[in-house]
Order: sequence, then C-alpha cells, then structure tokens
Amino acid sequence: MTEKHGHQHHGKSSRDILSADVILKAADIKKGDKFLDAGCGDGYVSIEASDNVGSDGKVFAVDVYPDSIDIVKNEIKKRNLKNIEAIIEDITKKLPLNENSIDLALMSNVLHGFVDGGEVDQVMSNIVNVLKPGGIFAVVEFRKIESSRGPPFHVRISPEEVGNILKKYEFEVVDSQEIGEYHYMVKGVLKK
Repeated sequence: MTEKHGHQHHGKSSRDILSADVILKAADIKKGDKFLDAGCGDGYVSIEASDNVGSDGKVFAVDVYPDSIDIVKNEIKKRNLKNIEAIIEDITKKLPLNENSIDLALMSNVLHGFVDGGEVDQVMSNIVNVLKPGGIFAVVEFRKIESSRGPPFHVRISPEEVGNILKKYEFEVVDSQEIGEYHYMVKGVLKK
C-alpha cells in the first residue's frame, strides 16, 4: 500500500478513540453475517464482531501487516474463537475470499490512504467482488477537520467524497452519520 502523505498506518488501532461496539452498531452487524474487516489493524473490531455474528457467522480480519495479524491470531487463540479467520493480504490485490460471499464489509480509517495512494479503484473492485448482491459496505473515516488525531487534514476525505466513491462502484448510499468525536460512517448497499 502506497502512503504518499507520510502517514503510514502499519496496522495501527483506533480503539482508544472509537469503540468497536459503536462501529458495529452503526454498521448494523447481524447474527449469521459473513463479515469482512478490510485493513483490520490489531483486529479490535474483528474480535468484537465475532461475538456479534455468532456461531453461524464468520469474520475475516484482513491486513497487509504481519505484526497486526499476529496480534489478531493471538487474541483469537487466547479467547478460543472459532468463527474468525485472520489473513495477511494486501487489499489492493485480489482478496482470498469467495466471490459474492460477504454480507457486510467494513473499512475503518483506511480508505483515505488508498485514495491518496491512487489505489482506490483496485480496493473497491476487490470489495465489490466479495460482497453479495445487496451486501453492505461501511466506511469509517476521520472527519475532515483539523485535529491532532488521525491523518493530516490534506488527505482526509469527506462523507460526500466517500459517497461518490461508493456510487461509482454501484452502491446506493443508505446512511451517513457522525460516530464518536472524530469519525463518521458512510454505508452503501451493493446494487449488483
């Protein structure tokens, strides 16, 4: 993943400023969902999602950084979770998931880096490929305000920009809301 703005993620976590519970409630995760956490970082959202989807669901925690996935795998083992799979993969490449298999995909504090790095087309194509028709893609980003938290202002993306990206890839934007002090979420339903 190219990070032109000098703000490299390296699997960082946002757990100290935005709870997994807030994210998952806003995303409307359900029992039985097949859930993709794309760019999962340390997996704090993925771990909580495993409880939300239950034994009939499945969580796929994907990140390019091996150290991040090691943290997720250690947490899976420690908690003896059976419905979560941690995968080292660059989400600009083809995802190692079946086509049309995911009910809900989440990308939290990651999309701005792909926009800035010119990789948004590859990432969005991969998300569309794995989502079921009618599947939901929830994007969480830092609000486009000056703040000491998160990426530099010049690489932040607005809810309108996220909505336009989703529309370009055949999503119908169904919700846009502020969540937490620093973030917003835009949700789209895939129309394919």
